[in-house]
Amino acid sequence: MNSPFSASSLAKAYDSDMSGDLCLANARLVLSDQVLTGAVTIEHGVIKDITEGDHVPTGAMDCTGDLVLPGLVELHTDNVERHIEPRPEVDWPHLPALIAHDAELSSTGITTVFDAMRVGSIHGGKGRYINYARKLVDELLAARANGLFKISHFLHLRAEICSETLLEELGSFEPDDRVGIVSLMDHTPGQRQFRSMKALKTYVTKKRGMNDAEFAAHVENLLGLQKRFGAKHETGAVVEAKRLGAVLASHDDTTVEHVTTSAGHGVAFAEFPTTTEAAEACHANGIAVMMGAPNLIRGGSHSGNVAAQELAKAGLLDIVSSDYVPSALLLSAFSLAEIWDDVPRAIATVTSNPAKAARLTDRGALSIGTRGDVLCVRRFGQTPLLRGVWSQGKRIG
Repeated sequence: MNSPFSASSLAKAYDSDMSGDLCLANARLVLSDQVLTGAVTIEHGVIKDITEGDHVPTGAMDCTGDLVLPGLVELHTDNVERHIEPRPEVDWPHLPALIAHDAELSSTGITTVFDAMRVGSIHGGKGRYINYARKLVDELLAARANGLFKISHFLHLRAEICSETLLEELGSFEPDDRVGIVSLMDHTPGQRQFRSMKALKTYVTKKRGMNDAEFAAHVENLLGLQKRFGAKHETGAVVEAKRLGAVLASHDDTTVEHVTTSAGHGVAFAEFPTTTEAAEACHANGIAVMMGAPNLIRGGSHSGNVAAQELAKAGLLDIVSSDYVPSALLLSAFSLAEIWDDVPRAIATVTSNPAKAARLTDRGALSIGTRGDVLCVRRFGQTPLLRGVWSQGKRIG
């Protein structure tokens, strides 16, 4: 299905209107299929030319052999929620939170982000979730329209199947809101991400400060919500994603049956499948597999699910998301480069692959005609160090 909006119209309508001219020379350019010593020239915010050789033209920045790669594309980050609620029940002013979130991402090399926001609320108890997304989106769109951000922001609605008000909240959004992704989230205890009730208890009780009785009541409530609303909410969320013109994503697929259902819904990519079985089924059904950078860097899942490294070594990893650690995205790409001994393939997991999954055709690669979103990176041992970040040819970090 084609998106009802083009990447160029999005950029024109919602990105800062800043654009610039830039030449990064004597660099190791990470192209789609090779690393080439050369120069990349950006004019009016768009890549105009790519040349081979170590010559440094007058006025160009001499990268002294450092890597130059496309700006990172992030499809799922909880970071905006962390900024608006830095601690449980602490509501931070939204505009300063959004600006701080934007600045943090730009400092890590992320130049395009789909900000993940939960839709679907639960009322009452320590496990409650309030309706916040519509108001926050209005504030984000206003900030974006006024050019307050350094990077390019789009929307990712996390549809909580196990909630009370999912369809009402989704219904408050319109195609003009430019929702790029809707993901199907089913956090029913005892399955998917939280097959381990011990892991769920550790996560929830620490985050929400629940005692044993409160946790038991929370689990009982979620199981009841799943029984009452699960099928209706899942079907309705798929319909709403189509109405909004959004890419559909699944979340925490665990079994072949989960993946078969996802494929039937038209899911384009799977966020954090929890087993090798599910990842294999995703590839068999033409669904791209996303895993979390923290999982990859730590060497395993904090919930006890399949390790991202295991899927990478099996050739089952396509996209990486920073998830809850923005700085992990660039680090994860270089970790994959070591695993695969293939820098272009690794960089694609955080640039061209997520851009393709989100139907953005104007970014994610160093190629003539794409946006001038680029990074200059120097390696210090196994750690990538950012020397510069540019959005549409303008330096932002």
